[in-house]
This record gives sequence, C-alpha cells and structure tokens, in this order.
Amino acid sequence: MYLENINSPEDIKKLNIKELKVLADETRAALINKISNAGGHSGPNLGMVEMTVALHYVFDSPKDKFVFDVSHQCYPHKILTGRKEAFLDSEHFGDVTGYTNPLESKHDIFTVGHTSTSVSLALGLAKGRDLQQSKGNIIAIIGDGSLSGGEALEGVDYAEEYDKNLIIILNDNDQSIAENHGGMYKTLKELRETGGSASNNIFKSFGLDYRYLDNGHDVQSLVEMFKSVKDIDHPIVLHIHTIKGKGLPYAEQDRESWHAGGPFNVEDGSPKVKVQEVDDPVFDSIKELLDTNPEAVVINASTPMGLGMVKGVREEYVKRGQFIDVGIAEENMVAMSSGVAKNGGTVVFGTFAPFFQRTYDQISHDLCLNDSPATMLVLQPGVYGMNSNTHIGLCDIQMFAHIPNLIYLAPANKEEYFGSIINVGV
Repeated sequence: MYLENINSPEDIKKLNIKELKVLADETRAALINKISNAGGHSGPNLGMVEMTVALHYVFDSPKDKFVFDVSHQCYPHKILTGRKEAFLDSEHFGDVTGYTNPLESKHDIFTVGHTSTSVSLALGLAKGRDLQQSKGNIIAIIGDGSLSGGEALEGVDYAEEYDKNLIIILNDNDQSIAENHGGMYKTLKELRETGGSASNNIFKSFGLDYRYLDNGHDVQSLVEMFKSVKDIDHPIVLHIHTIKGKGLPYAEQDRESWHAGGPFNVEDGSPKVKVQEVDDPVFDSIKELLDTNPEAVVINASTPMGLGMVKGVREEYVKRGQFIDVGIAEENMVAMSSGVAKNGGTVVFGTFAPFFQRTYDQISHDLCLNDSPATMLVLQPGVYGMNSNTHIGLCDIQMFAHIPNLIYLAPANKEEYFGSIINVGV
C-alpha cells in the first residue's frame, strides 16, 4: 500500500515510476469506493487518475498552480492532496465537495463548478505571478466538452498573445456530458487518429505550441511529457487522449450514463438504490410539441437528459432537425433560439438553473429586447445543490423575472406546468 502514506504531493515524489503505477491503481480503488457508496461524478474522475498522479509527481503544488475545468474531474487530486479519508472512510464522505474548494486545501486555487473557465483563470494567475516577479508553472486542465464554451475559446485565443509560462492540458476523452458537438471536435478526432500530426490543428491555428499523447493512462509517458514542459517559457497545449470511465467496463462503454450518478454495485454497475419511475411532464410536453408541430425545435446546451432526451430517444428528433444540442455553449443556445423565433419557428430551449447564469445578456438583449417568442425551461431551480454552492439554483427568479418583455412562470406541480405551457402558446 502506497496511498496510506500519501498525505501531500511531496510524498508522491518519493516514489519511482513502478510505484507510481501502483499508486494510480490504489487511487482509482479509493475513488471507486467513494462513488459506489455515495455517488458523484464517475466517468470524468476515473479517466483522470494517472494524469493526476503524474502531475503531482512532476509539478510542485501549490507553488505550481492547477486550475481544473470542469473541476468535477478533481477527485483524484483531492485524494492525493491530504483528503484521502473522504474517499476511504464512509464517515468522512461528506468532508469534501465535488469540486475544487480553497476552503478545503491550499492545493485548490479556485472554487469552480461551471465550465470553460480554466484558461482565462490560468491567464490571470500567470499575469499575477509576473507582476509579483515570482516563479511557478500555471496549468489549466480542461476537459469533458469544456472547450466548446465561449470563454474557453476567448482564453485560448488570447493565450497566443501571452509570452510566458502557461500550460494548457486538454483532457480529451471524446465526450462531454452527452456526446461532443461542434466542428472543433471533428478536428480533435482527426488529431487523435493521426497521433497529433494532422495539418488541421485548431491550436496551431491560434498560434500555440502543441504536443500530443495518445495514451493518457501511461504514467511513464505522462511523467516524461510533463517533465519536458515544466518551466516552459511560453504557452503550450498538451493534448492528452484519455478514456472516460477508465477502470469500470460498463462506465467506459456507456459514457453518458456514467458521467455522474448515485451509489452502485461495483460488480455490474446496478444501482444500490432503486429509483422509482415517475411521469416526466417536461419530456411529455416536448414530445407532444415536436410530434405535432413540424416547425418546432428544442435547443439544449449539453444537458439533454434533463429534458428527458436521453440517448436512444433524441436521435430521431435530431434526424428530423427538431432537437439541437449546441454543446456547452449556453449563450449560443439562447441567441440561436431568438433567431429561430424571429424567423417563424416555434422554439423551446432549456438547461439546468445554475447554468443559465451566464446567459443574462442574451436573454435580456438578444431575446427579450427583440421580442422573440420563445419558451425557456429552467430545470431544477430552487433549493437544490450538488454538494457545492456552484450548483444551487436559487438565483433564476431574481435574475430574470425583472427583465422587460419576459414572463416568468413557476409551476408547482404537473397540472400547473401543463397550464403554463398552454398559456404561453407552446
């Protein structure tokens, strides 16, 4: 056992490569212990184990600063930075959140629960380091479809203009929450298939240095890559291919279902707590709309399961052009919806309440100021949380209800919901 002696990243540096591989196995076992008994983000973290071990072996946290994006892939990081008991001992499962949290550890730089922020945050850390005339590596770790978000692209765009140490790690597991959407993911696929040598390279087109690693679960290769860029004097992208759900065959096979969930039996992945099936009025209303109105479309931002559009159901509507997933790009979702409505279509768009926070400008200006008739479905608002203050949906009414030309309805039950749908003409 090596993990029992790991209380900080300094302890990891005492191991050799062979021992690091054992540590990775033990870290994955601790991770599975927690998520199988308490639930959480399964797939993202299972794919990050070897990379996290190698990062802490090579770099010197917290002098070298890691920014996780989305930080739901930080569980191995927590295990290796003094919080392993929260994954090994059921009495301590509640001691940590599911995201990075500076109140827990000096190794967590930001509270981050929403996506596409890491490159911009890292650029700010780098500039702060420069102003202080201090040393240290700044590492942004972005994955799970986060690159499709506008802020991520803004950060990558500016990164070329920055001329000092900045390391951007793309954890490419070929998956968002559902499948990836957007043209950039076709270019990433081409890069994976060519071992990083394809001429169609989005990062080089931004003017950034670039390296590729196909096996993101090979500890030795990861260590060698990270050592080769430690203290680099310019921005670089490390494109690392990993497997979402690594280590649990059913999670590797069904990556969407195993993005996150409740407690499960490790042997076969069956749920420990049987969830009673209930009516889904949101999906029922969407299905009726799409089946009876060929000019209707539903637009979503990488959370189709929240609308009942699970894999195996949504494909037919996608084929008919009536369901669009824009990826993790909520602003685009809202502005596109305004365009559909302005040009005569019937449009419904929706995602989870905490993710609507970044769409204020589009809802106020692009939608309401332009009098575009669209229906917005705000999922799971209210006193709801996923073990973090980043995912509490308390702000939607205060944020949006005062916007001129917007009608905000908050049905408390199925009957009120269907009445609301009728009243707004969907």
